[in-house]
Formats: sequence, C-alpha cells, structure tokens
Amino acid sequence: MFFDDYRISRHPILNVHDSVRVFFTFNGRKLTGFRGEAVSSALFSNGIRIFGHHHADGGAQGIFCANGQCSQCTMVIDGVPRKSCIVPLEEGMVVESLEGLPELGNAPGPSVKKPLRHETQVLVLGGGPSGMAAAVELGKRGIRTIVVDDKNRLGGKLVLQTHKFFGSVEDCHAGTRGVHIAEMLQERVTSMESVEVWLDSVVLGVFSDGTVGVRRPDGYRIIRPVHLLVTTGAREKSLPFPGCTLPGVFGAGAFQTLVNRDLVKCSGRVFILGGGNVGLIGAYHAIQAGMTVVGLAEGMSECGGYKVHVDKIKRLGVNIYTSHTVLAAHGSEKLESVTVARVDREFRPVPGTEKSWNVDTLLVAVGLDPVNEFYEKAKEFGISSWIAGDSEEIAEASAAMFNGKIRGLRIARELGCDDVEIPDDLREKAEILKSPGGRVFPYEPPVDSREGVFPVLHCVQEIPCNPCMTVCPDELIKTTGHPIMGIPEYSEGCIGCERCVAVCPGLAVTLVDFRKSGNTPVVTLPFELGEWMLREGAEVTVTDREGGVLGRGVVKSWRRAPGFEKTLLVKLEVEGDIAAGVAGFRVRDPFDSEPLGNPLPVPLPDEAVVCRCERVTAGEIRKRVRSGIRDMNHLKAIIRVGFGACGGKTCSGLVERIFREEGIGPDEVTPLTGRPLFAETRLGWFAGKEGDDE
Repeated sequence: MFFDDYRISRHPILNVHDSVRVFFTFNGRKLTGFRGEAVSSALFSNGIRIFGHHHADGGAQGIFCANGQCSQCTMVIDGVPRKSCIVPLEEGMVVESLEGLPELGNAPGPSVKKPLRHETQVLVLGGGPSGMAAAVELGKRGIRTIVVDDKNRLGGKLVLQTHKFFGSVEDCHAGTRGVHIAEMLQERVTSMESVEVWLDSVVLGVFSDGTVGVRRPDGYRIIRPVHLLVTTGAREKSLPFPGCTLPGVFGAGAFQTLVNRDLVKCSGRVFILGGGNVGLIGAYHAIQAGMTVVGLAEGMSECGGYKVHVDKIKRLGVNIYTSHTVLAAHGSEKLESVTVARVDREFRPVPGTEKSWNVDTLLVAVGLDPVNEFYEKAKEFGISSWIAGDSEEIAEASAAMFNGKIRGLRIARELGCDDVEIPDDLREKAEILKSPGGRVFPYEPPVDSREGVFPVLHCVQEIPCNPCMTVCPDELIKTTGHPIMGIPEYSEGCIGCERCVAVCPGLAVTLVDFRKSGNTPVVTLPFELGEWMLREGAEVTVTDREGGVLGRGVVKSWRRAPGFEKTLLVKLEVEGDIAAGVAGFRVRDPFDSEPLGNPLPVPLPDEAVVCRCERVTAGEIRKRVRSGIRDMNHLKAIIRVGFGACGGKTCSGLVERIFREEGIGPDEVTPLTGRPLFAETRLGWFAGKEGDDE
C-alpha cells in the first residue's frame, strides 16, 4: 500500500483539495504527508497505526481521542515528547515512537520571550459553535473580546460534521451542513472589529489572581478578563474492556477528525459501540467515506439517538444490536476482531449470546464528558465566569450555538449594554433545542393514492427540527403540535418542487409522482453517497423506512438539488403499491456484516485497562478498593492511576464507576485532586528567557 491508498480521493460532500506535501521521518523511515496536518493523521495516511509501546507492559499504543485530551498518541517529535494528534506536520520533522521510557538527550528548550500581559472585557475559551455565537453577539456591540482556540481554524466539532443540522432554520441554520455553518460563523466572527481571534493557542490554566495563561505559537501570554466565558466543548468517554487500548480502538470524534477533517481513509471494516447520535452519525460518515460498517451495538434496549439517524443507517444495511455491549477487542499489536454479547436488565453479559467479527476499527461512542475544569477553577477563584455549549451540558451543536448566543447577550448586558433584551422565548427555544428526542409515534403510511404528486414524511419522532416546514413554498407541511418539536404533516397541493426532499437533515422525506404513470410511479429520494454509486438503468433493492425490503426498483436518473450543495435527488421507478413506503435502497451486499461462525474466547474483565497513561487495569483498582481504599489520590500514589500525562481526564470517571460497582457511594470517595495546569507544557514557556526588556 502507498501513501495515496490511505487517502480519501473522492467524497460525496467534502471537496478534496491538493495540499503541499512535505517529507518527515518516522523511526528513521522517510515518509510523506501534508504540511499542517496532524502528525498522527500523516502516520495513518502511510498505513501506520502503531505509534509505540508502553513502558509498563509493552502494550501497543495508537490514538484514542485525537483531540489532545488523552496521551495515548504521544511520541518523541523533534526530541520532545508531544501528543501527535495536535502537532502540525512540518518539513523535515523527526518523529520517533515511544518504546519504553524515552531518552530525550539534550533537546533544545522553547525559545520564548517574556510573557506579555493583556486585558480584555471578555475572554472566550473555545472557538466552537457556542464560543463563536457568543463572540458574534459581543462583537455586534463593540465589546473587546479575545477568542482562544487550540486548532488552526475556528469551528470546533462543526468542521467534522458533514451532515445537515436539525433544529430551527431561523435560530441555528437547520438544513445546513455543519462544515458550512463553521465557515459562516468564522467569517462573521473575524469580521468583528472588537473581536480578536487567537488560533493554535492552548489555555494552560486559570489562576487565583484573576488571570488566564495561554501558550501561543509566539510565546506565553497572561490575560486578565472582566468576564470569562468557557466554551471548551467535551471530551470522549472511555469504556474499559479487554483490548480497549489496542491501536484501532478509538473514539468516534477521532474517527471524524481523521476522515472528515484530514480526509484519511483510516479504516476498512468498522464496528461501532454506542447508539447515540454520535455513534449513528459516525456510522453514516464511515459509509460516505467508502468503509464497511459491519454492525453497531447499543447497551440500552433502544438507541438513544434520533430515530431518523437509526433508520438512515438501517436502510444502508447496517445491523443494530440493541441490549448488546462489547466484551473484548482482540489482536496482538493492533485490532483484528471484536466480540459482543447481549446484556440483561442489569447490563450483565448473557452467556451463549456472543458474536465476533473481523474488523480493523472499533469506534467507541459511549458519550461525552464536559470540559469544564476552567469554569470550575474560575468560580473557585471568584472570577466572573460563564459557561455554554457542551462544557455546560452535552447536547446538539444547534443547542450550543443558541446557548452561546444567550450567554453573549447576558454578558453584554452585564457590561452595561442596556439595550440588550433576552426574550423569554429564547430560553424556551434553548431548552427545546437541547432535547434528545421525544415520543416515537406509530408509522402510518399515507392514504393510498395513485394520482398526482405528494411528499411522504418518514419522520415519526418528536425532535427539534423544522426545515421541511420552512422550505415549502406553499407552506403545505405543518405540525399540529409544537412548531419545532411536533411531527410534520402534509396537506394537499404539492407542486413537486422537491425542496423538502433536499433539505431534510434526516433524509426522511421522499416524493411520489404518479403524474406520468399510475402503474410505475417515480419516487424521488435524497442520496449523499456519491454519483459513482449510481448507474442509470440499474435495478436496486428498495427498502422501507427501517430498512425492510419492499421489492425492486430501477434507477431512472439523478440530479443535484439546486441550493442544497452535494445532495443528489435520485429518481426510482417502482411498483405503484409500494411507492409510498419506499424510503431508500440498498447500496451494498448485506453479507459484509455477517459475524464469524464461532465467537472468539474472551479474556476476564479485570484485564481491561482503565488508566491508559499508566496501563492500570480494572483488577488492580478493584483489589485496592476492596482492601478499604476510598481516596482516589491514595490510589494514584500506590498504583499510579490518574498519574499520567492526561492528568486523570480519561480515567477518573471510570475509577468512580468501579467504586459504584463495588457498592461504594460517591459521598464515601475522595475525588482526584486536579492539577493547577490543565494542559501539559514545557516549563521553558514560563521562563521568559529572551526579550526581558519590555
């Protein structure tokens, strides 16, 4: 395999641009990558997943979060241990794997100037959807604002999201793709004269004198804000099971970063753990990038994500295993297979229900934890602080944008902008947009009709979404319930413009047209997997809303939907008696997802690694807990759990879970003491070795 074999050369949504190639070395081997991409992505694009081996047990290491929150991808880069997922690739860079404890030699320290001090009215930590929305409101009113983000562009997780957004068209750009929303918001933020944006800048800590320390590429800065707004998003949750640290087992956010940001074809066969929106969307993104999703396991009896997301991947042939969990990931140096099993009501594996698949990737999408340590520390020190987005509460990005807007307005009012009003309906909308999804109603197919043209709305769950109602030129789609949360309903009079088909974020609207033939009508469906998947005159298997086979159809034609970039409208000729039920068609062989004939043997659960940094297992922790230890700092001192480079960010919640499993309540446990700096940095940044004069 060559460099280009691991790159996505065509994508149904994303534009594939030529980038500047540079050379670097990995363990003495000369490789090529794209300038400015993460070192970890450059390695993946060369087929390298194993980044080194841990000194404690020799276990192979790869990536997990790809967002700088854990430390699993650490390597020696130009003589310094650094997280490869957040280091941009440069020409001539020397990258070495961590094999045991590193011998660093005389690596030069950072050449930095005396720390500069800044004062601002508002400091926004994080340039994602909520941070940008707040900055826009502050900028409109001329409030001096600094936005700090550790990436090379604004957008946060929006830049990873190729799907169209739910929510309200008016309030949060529903019907528009996340990547395009990021571009729109970035343009608005950077056009504000009073707003200053610091990119590639890492917030290190919040201090008791009311200042915030930031490491910029050109040196260390100390900022004293009047108000601090924390919009730093969330980090991936982990789940301990044997093999959970194998290269090839990583978070869904890391997968989206590799695929949708860096256009790396990082997988061939993928299994997904977690049926929330993140896992469901990750499955869809994998299929868009040409990968095979062999299955998805969800521990609950129903997936927690939106029903339209569930149905969308079912129609594409993905098997969803509810009330199942992963027992083990198998492989010696990297992931080779995975075993899942059914769980009972107490979430205990049911013997005899095990299934195994050969896969090279397992996406762990079991939830997110707020990155709120900056806010908590600011409150402790009495700094005027605010919080929004996933840092406050995990929800959809549409809710994050709206809450960021509200926080920006509230801060503006605190700073004396008396003309700022926050209507009560804004707060109501904010709560609605946070909704994880409401009731699912029984599916009722439209009344049998064999004349004219009409849309079929395959949306049966109360979710915050109104694009189909907003886009209809004759306002024929409405709801009898809440204007955003209600189930959409169609009334007579459709002219066949197909806009509702093109705009629906859940790909849950089709158009049935009997006007030319009553026996073989044409059904128009949305399609986002690329024109190369289609062939005029091809016979395809058509499915209902949930992926059930209805019969056969013929691809007559397709076109790009005007005004809805990258969405294709595919016209299928089908039998009249099934037309109203057709919601999709198969694009792959379902046998791709068949499990192995015999499940693989599963190691004991105590072998699962809980602390990735120090390779501390669940069994080691349980042994100490059963001996009477109730202080997480005591555990840290004797078995090093939470001692590693991530500062306990990825394992502290898992240790708390073990305490609960052992019947020990949270009031009996002393939590882990946080470090004063929330991001690792070399002490030379604080030294001010050069330019000591002002």
